[in-house]
Amino acid sequence: MPLVPRPSKIVCIGRNYVDHAKELGNPVPDKEPLFFLKPPSSLIGNGDAIVLPPQSKQVEYEGEIALLIGSTLSRASEAEATQAIRGIVALNDVTARDLQRKDSQWTRAKGFDTFCAVGDPYFGTVDLANIEVITRLNGVERQRGNSSQMVFSIPFCLSFISHVMTLEPGDIVATGTPAGIGRLSSGDVVEVELVGISTLRNTVA
Repeated sequence: MPLVPRPSKIVCIGRNYVDHAKELGNPVPDKEPLFFLKPPSSLIGNGDAIVLPPQSKQVEYEGEIALLIGSTLSRASEAEATQAIRGIVALNDVTARDLQRKDSQWTRAKGFDTFCAVGDPYFGTVDLANIEVITRLNGVERQRGNSSQMVFSIPFCLSFISHVMTLEPGDIVATGTPAGIGRLSSGDVVEVELVGISTLRNTVA
């Protein structure tokens, strides 16, 4: 496991970059963040293999900025939410896109074993409004985004989630992916970098 203790939950924000929503033909949430859960059993670490499941013919990468929660958050303000962040980490929200389109909700498409790859957390001070995320497939840059481009800011997302469910120490919150998603094939190497903060590298099997 890349993180100890294992998180009680992994909460992911969807459609938090305008260009990514457009590339999938989806509307952009205008008032409230859209979020979903990935199971802790989907977690793998830096260097582990992403395994393509036989149920899907279109598995894709989604490089993201993720947060490691350090203290309990319930009905928190944005300031309180910011103080509860323990670490920043690169994350790949691997997605079976064909199953996401097929199912009325995203649990299966997002929840396969190995579908949440997480790098090594950074525990220093970070400007949450200026984190750059880059995804490379076989050494070629495919995604580049910045937290300044998010529809909903990191503190707002954490506060919003905490008014629905309590975030507990060790929980992970992924904040959405920029445009440039693409298909993974066996033998690929996919890398997610939070510039100057965290890196993640996985092979595909």
